[in-house]
Amino acid sequence: MKKYGVILLALLVLMLGVVNGGWAEEKKTYIVGIDGDYYPFSYIDKDGSPAGFDVESIQWIAQEMGFEVKIVPIAWDGIVPSLLAKKIDMIYSGMTVTEERKEKVDFTDVYWVVNQAVATKEEASWTLEDFLAGKCSIGTQRGCSAAMWIEDNLVKPGILPENKLKLYDNFPLAANDLLNGRVETIIMDEPIIDKAIEGKPLKKIGVISTGEEYAIAVRKEDTELKALLNEGLKRLMSSPYWEELIEKYEMK
Repeated sequence: MKKYGVILLALLVLMLGVVNGGWAEEKKTYIVGIDGDYYPFSYIDKDGSPAGFDVESIQWIAQEMGFEVKIVPIAWDGIVPSLLAKKIDMIYSGMTVTEERKEKVDFTDVYWVVNQAVATKEEASWTLEDFLAGKCSIGTQRGCSAAMWIEDNLVKPGILPENKLKLYDNFPLAANDLLNGRVETIIMDEPIIDKAIEGKPLKKIGVISTGEEYAIAVRKEDTELKALLNEGLKRLMSSPYWEELIEKYEMK
């Protein structure tokens, strides 16, 4: 009887597997690299947990598409090398698609578009025209698209002396140096600037229309992951949750 009991148990397990669409498989876990100081897209909250528009987006996509994610903050100037070294599986953290980055990594479909904004101290008389003429010192985050734009459009043409550009490991450090008078202006993606000046004696003096496109970065060989993420983005952006996230993080 014991023999038949074992056989019946095996048949029952088999039937349950069929009913549930096949044998249960452990979900694949992808490691997501983020900038931990990039509100509203990605940041570490007061409880030490990853949060933000991009963080909640990939968590929704993971649930929808049937995989797990582990979110890890990484220094921005080392995030692409971390992806290439397979320490992470994707970068989902307000990363602008650039030709330079496309030489090293592949990108999903675009999910957001931003421009660059410039801010200064409330009492300062600097204008956007002064900024573009290279008259004031500038602070921004190392390795970000703002730094690339300044290098290409102000430093290389000789408009801005190289010693007037100060680069930081994260953008909050640049904003603090502006408050403390160590730099005269700061530049970053407009949503980041808006948050940085909120409630502080700082003001936005203009927006540079760069039309930068955000997408998720993956390794060039990870074509299946790219397709999975593109489908997930498509579903997310057509769902009510997308508008909820936009409203929650005041993206418009």
